[in-house]
Formats: sequence, structure tokens, C-alpha cells
Amino acid sequence: MNYDRKEHTNMTNQAGGDLLIANVRCMEPGLGVKGDWLLVRSGKIAAIGQEGTEPTHCPHRIDGKGKLLTPGLIDIHTHGVEQFTFEPEPEQLVAASHRLVRYGTTCILPTLTASLLPERFEVLSGLAQALERCDGAFMPGFHLEGPFLALPGAGVKTLRGDLKLLDELWAAAGGKIAAMSISPEVPHILKVIERLVELGVVPFITHTRATVEETQAAVDAGACHATHFYDVFPLPPDSEPGVRPAGAVEAVLADPRCSVDVIADGVHIHPVAIRAVAAAKGFRNLILITDSNIGAGLPPGEYDSPLGKVRTNQAARLHRPGLPGDGCLAGSTLTMDRGMTNMLAWLDWPEEQVWATGTANPANLLRLPNKGSLHVGTDADLVIWEETADGIRAHSVWVAGRCMFDASKGET
Repeated sequence: MNYDRKEHTNMTNQAGGDLLIANVRCMEPGLGVKGDWLLVRSGKIAAIGQEGTEPTHCPHRIDGKGKLLTPGLIDIHTHGVEQFTFEPEPEQLVAASHRLVRYGTTCILPTLTASLLPERFEVLSGLAQALERCDGAFMPGFHLEGPFLALPGAGVKTLRGDLKLLDELWAAAGGKIAAMSISPEVPHILKVIERLVELGVVPFITHTRATVEETQAAVDAGACHATHFYDVFPLPPDSEPGVRPAGAVEAVLADPRCSVDVIADGVHIHPVAIRAVAAAKGFRNLILITDSNIGAGLPPGEYDSPLGKVRTNQAARLHRPGLPGDGCLAGSTLTMDRGMTNMLAWLDWPEEQVWATGTANPANLLRLPNKGSLHVGTDADLVIWEETADGIRAHSVWVAGRCMFDASKGET
């Protein structure tokens, strides 16, 4: 992403003095536990070390009581949380940035679908301006789910590739676009993909019935990631009894250049399918997302959303009694902590590799070198986790060194 953005540490009011987080298990995603204490200075990780070597004079010290400390979770595909959606109201986007942290999420790409046509560009521009005021979870840019998609679903637009429209979207968003979902079979899409790569935007493949050849051409052009994999990737039709058809799913699974992300809620994708893609791609090419919407993190119930009424119970479904679309999926109610709990249970991988799916891997995909790891000099986006009967839960959360959530106080 080559737009100009402020350092996240400048968006927060830093507390004075160093912070020592002691008596914790510092988990480096993909590698394992690397220390027993961590020092934060000026919003960055200043040092990590073993028990008995921690600084003795530190203005602020926290006893982690042996709990796990990881980088904050990064969600690259999410439409909302609790009662908030990320469009069309900028104030909802700002409010959501504060609610997300209680789920251990410190960085997201707000995913937009309804603001991607010229008649809605004023809304898109307002949302882009609001990013500067989102001082909870960090938002490096938007994920635009469309409009150059082949198959509809949950409000996405379906248009042929159009470089002029792409440039207008870029201008309306003030360059704050980090990713865009496309379909490989859309006419003129290869030029769009190439332009996205030039702009530093990561192209995501999705909402597609593309052939193997169409998918391979998109990957060659630079679309090397597939989002909410398996979902809205329909099977190609049978051409002959006894012959297994192949399409976009098989092309992505077979290409070592491609990474994928999955909605680990047990509704959108079966855990066996997640294990299958994990076996094919390896831990560095698998990413956890939520695709969350209204109701994520809230009890099952009925909620108002930009799509109309939705009912939530493990997933969000449209509630339109007697009308077309009643009962259709409209995103998930997953939160990242719940998703990570599921991934840890479903994948037979070392713990540190599973944690990479929600931290280091999305940071690497988005080229955010200061996110997703516990290296000296990276942003102090940190979570102390506690074990509960239902899985993991965030106990304390910091974004760029600022404490944004403390479960013992129940506040953000």
C-alpha cells in the first residue's frame, strides 16, 4: 500500500514511561515461546527476555501470572461487530474500532460492499476520512468486496472490469484501499488485477465459478490470495459421468503461490474442509477471517442491518418471511477469538503455527512488517489470553502500547 498514513503510535495517547509485562509466555507465531517478559517503550516492543533478566526499574509493571502473550489478531475480511457495521455511517466505523479489541483483534480491514458505485462515492469518501479517527483497532485501509465480481451474495456488486471505475474508487477512498476482491472470469479483469498490483492493493479471488485456466491467468496477473475460501466458489457442472470437474478451488489449492483465508465458524465451512486446505497449503498460507456482520459477539437474536433484518445463531441469516432470500447467509457472527479457539481445536498443528493464521500470516499478506509478530521494534499490539471453559478469551489488549481493554475492569 503506497498511500501516506500516520504511524499508528501517533493516533493514540501513549502513557508515559516504559511498560514491563512480566511472567508471561511470549508466543512468536510460527516459532514458539521466545521469552518470559516483554518491554514496551514508545508504542513499540523494546526487549524480550527470559525469567530473571527483566529490567528492575520500570515505571509500569504487569504480572501476567503465567498466561499466554501473543501479537494482536488481524482480521482482513469483516463487515461489522456487535451492533455496528462499517458502512454507511462513519461513526459506526469509529465505534467499532473500540469494540473489536475486546476480542483480541488489534488490526482489521473494514470490508465494504455497498459504497462501490459512483452514486455512493460520497459515502466512501466519508468512511475514508473516518479512518483517521479510528483509534481502537488499527485500520490500514479498506477491503473492497467488489464491484468486479461474477456472482452476487450479501449485497456485493457484480460488474465487468473497468479501469476508469477502479481509478475513481481509488480517488474516492483517498487511496486507502488495502485489498479488493475480484472474480477471475469477469471480462477485462486481468487489466484490473495488474492495476491493483501497481497501486499496492492486494487482489483477493472470490465469488467465482471460474475455470482452471481463468483462475491461473488471474494468479499470473497477481491475484495470489482467495478470500472466504470454498464459500461462493460453486462446483463446476459435471461434463461427463465419472469425471470429476476442476475449477477455481482446485487451481488455488494446486498453486504454491496462492494463500487462502477461511471463516472458521463451523457453518460456512466444515472443519474437515479446513483441515483439507490446511494440508494442501501449509500453515504459512492459511489465514483466519471472520466475515463478521451485525450480531458478532452478541447473543443470538434478531438485529437490524443494512441488508434488512438478520437473525443470528452461529451465523447471520436474512429474516424476510415470505420474501426471496429469507434464511440466506448474510455473513458470520464469528469473532476472532472464537475463530482462533476453533482453529486450535480443529487443526493438528503446533500451537504456534495455528496462531500464525491470525497474526503473522495476514500481516505478511498485507505487507505490514510492524504487525503480527513479537520482534523488537515492531508495534506493541499485544494480547494476554486466559483459558475459559469455552476456549480462549482476551484478558488484556494493547494497541501500539496503549491498553485498550482490561477484562478485570470490563472496559475499553
